[in-house]
Amino acid sequence: MLIVKKFGGSSVADAECIRRVANTIVKSYKEGNKVVVVLSAQGDTTDELIEKANEINPNASKREMDMLLATGEQQSVALMAMAIEAMGYPVVSLNAFQCNIYSTSTHSNARIKNISVERIENELDNKNIVIITGFQGINRNLDVTTLGRGGSDTSAVALAAKLGADVCEIYTDVDGVYTCDPRIVKGAVKLNEISYDEMLELATLGAKVLHNRSVELAKKYNVNLVVRSSMSDAEGTVVKEEAKVEKMLVSGVAVDKNVARIALIGLKDEPGTAFKLFSLLSKKKISVDLIIQSIGRSDTKDISFTVTRDDFKETIAILEENKDSLGYSEVKTNTEVAKVSVVGAGMATNSGVAAMLFEATFDAHINVRMISTSEIKISLLVDEKDADRAAEVIHDKFINTGIKARE
Repeated sequence: MLIVKKFGGSSVADAECIRRVANTIVKSYKEGNKVVVVLSAQGDTTDELIEKANEINPNASKREMDMLLATGEQQSVALMAMAIEAMGYPVVSLNAFQCNIYSTSTHSNARIKNISVERIENELDNKNIVIITGFQGINRNLDVTTLGRGGSDTSAVALAAKLGADVCEIYTDVDGVYTCDPRIVKGAVKLNEISYDEMLELATLGAKVLHNRSVELAKKYNVNLVVRSSMSDAEGTVVKEEAKVEKMLVSGVAVDKNVARIALIGLKDEPGTAFKLFSLLSKKKISVDLIIQSIGRSDTKDISFTVTRDDFKETIAILEENKDSLGYSEVKTNTEVAKVSVVGAGMATNSGVAAMLFEATFDAHINVRMISTSEIKISLLVDEKDADRAAEVIHDKFINTGIKARE
């Protein structure tokens, strides 16, 4: 078998963790498997590198930030290779340049375009364990790019797809995908399996167990994906095309606190206004999430929307720079909000989900500021101080009470 294993930062945080993971890797290799390993930077290395950058230049370019941040993964793979060498097994560490992981040129949030796997396949044919840097690529100018937080998951799935791996195992500090973050909801339940679509929604909506683009790739290329613990041999969660999560109406609740709300007041109530606004943001690669447009009044209207807090300052700068062409009267902002979402394939064929959701928040005296829906999810914008409590009451309403979806 050809196995791709990905280990996150907490799994390789220190020497003891690295040796533990090295044992896991070698065990799989000794069973006769070809093994490719993708690593994140150790522990809080990425945050520490960001702090170092801020000490020198708080407004450093994204290109130079990518050059700096990519060193975290290079450190991890070299140390892991050293640990496996010390055990007496053949191993080689490679970075994105050596693996020819080609990406777009959007620094700090690049997307993988292609991977030339000839070097990797040669190393595997030579019986080497191959350790590869996650989170990074190279663009057409051979500049280093990074794939965004959680991008090592995407690196692993992309490699698994390109290599035709039998399985891609994502190792984390939890033993699978839960119905909610166990650190937020004590009664969260581990799922044996979950569909690509449900996992994609949860990942996009704030569940930190998998990077959303990794799930997109897994679904597109039908990668056999498993989320499991790096601390134990417990069975993980299988992410697959179709999954029956014990016929549950809702399969998960996600909380995302990396949210900021922006409201433009007094926009012209005429065709093309929304297009002009959101095309400006799109050109700068800023993703907009929840959107509400008010009913027009006195030839004006208001538009509220959310962006990540990472994009908040840049978004405000763009709006101020284009105030005359957009024609709004004022901007109102709130960075103390969070998004709480429920996801479940059973929602598509079962009525009354929204009513139950709002009953839960009403009973808990939680004010809902914005709402967004799709076929299998509902997202609520609430005050950040209420987010964890909202997740608890919603989880209790749908999951702890055991409400099932109709066939």
